[in-house]
Amino acid sequence: MTDATAFSPLSPEFQANPYPYYAMLRMGAPIYYWKDWKMWLCTRHDDCATLLRDNRLGHEILRHMDAEELGWATGEAVEEKQRFRLRLQRRWILFKDPPDHTRLRSLVHKAFTPRMIEQLRGHIEDITDKLIGAMAGKDEIDLIKDFAFPLPVTVIAEMLGVPVEDQGMFSSWSDDLAGTLDLTDDRTVFDRAADATVEFYDYFKALAEKRRHDPKNDLLTALVQAEEDGDRLDEDELISTCILLLIAGHETTVNLIGNGINALLDNPAQMALLRDVDVEYRPELVKSATEEFLRYDSPAQLSRRWVLEPFEYNGHQFEMGQQVAMAFGAANRDPERFENPDTLDIQRENNKHLAFGNGIHFCLGAPLARMEGQIAFDRLLKRYPTLSRAGEPVRRPAYVLRGFSSLPIKLG
Repeated sequence: MTDATAFSPLSPEFQANPYPYYAMLRMGAPIYYWKDWKMWLCTRHDDCATLLRDNRLGHEILRHMDAEELGWATGEAVEEKQRFRLRLQRRWILFKDPPDHTRLRSLVHKAFTPRMIEQLRGHIEDITDKLIGAMAGKDEIDLIKDFAFPLPVTVIAEMLGVPVEDQGMFSSWSDDLAGTLDLTDDRTVFDRAADATVEFYDYFKALAEKRRHDPKNDLLTALVQAEEDGDRLDEDELISTCILLLIAGHETTVNLIGNGINALLDNPAQMALLRDVDVEYRPELVKSATEEFLRYDSPAQLSRRWVLEPFEYNGHQFEMGQQVAMAFGAANRDPERFENPDTLDIQRENNKHLAFGNGIHFCLGAPLARMEGQIAFDRLLKRYPTLSRAGEPVRRPAYVLRGFSSLPIKLG
């Protein structure tokens, strides 16, 4: 790849290692217009941080332009099940602008404050220890299937009040809906997501009804009661919020754990820093290591906004109805912001990455993801300080949510 015209984030080569492509764009076209998707792509840290806070960019473009003006299929051209999926997803906090975003976020925020998350520490440690205990006697595991996935799924499902016997159902539903967050025009992705939306909706509608008659000490009960207390949370908002929390509550953490361990395996000198001369674990480095994993191979690579009103930025004219994408993965490797950005440095200081975004849509679950990641790395490396590769890792065939579907690990 020698110029911006070869930019192809949907290609297997790009998805395997996007960072050399990002470097090319930062140098030659840091604000690049991708004609195929009518989308501006920003790759510098300062630009991404600034535009994420610009209220001329947002999510609810249909408040400013109609579907016909945008060139979208409407009415009979959209299947009923896709209309239902879109109706629910447009109520996700992730895709709302103020004032609805402010109202929904304030409602959910109380469950994700650092103080509330800290109260979960002991329970998260117990779940982690149980998963690690199940590895006893095994020579090899798949880190994703056996550890990175079940840990955050169990935590967020319990927070919502999903019975343990039902948690296994959410894996495929969540994966199918998460696929719509990627850059894709694959019809099957949206068909699977539409089916998953129906399954999710029916499940949470029934569970919410139970909570109305039998309240519990969980987040779903709090959301149900807020709806009944006149906070204007309608049924679609209630259920779509539960769906989003379940998906977002584990996607980032699964990728953080997998990408972090993979980065350590690729950088044995950094792995060695977590141990002293007697190959004992150094827990004091876990916090900075977790932040470095978030920067070095960001679990979420990109976030998009619509141009809600035309404006000029750094010599580029953004037109209403276009999209602007902030590439977190590129921003977090910007040499103008980070020294030796392509080097993994688990002792890096002043690590102000954008892995969780910026502005009003800064990731609500960041405190939880950070804690889960720190506990996961702490417990796993303490128990298995000499873990190594057992085979080739398999990347998920996706761009926006960057992670592994399989990561074979030798435990001893």
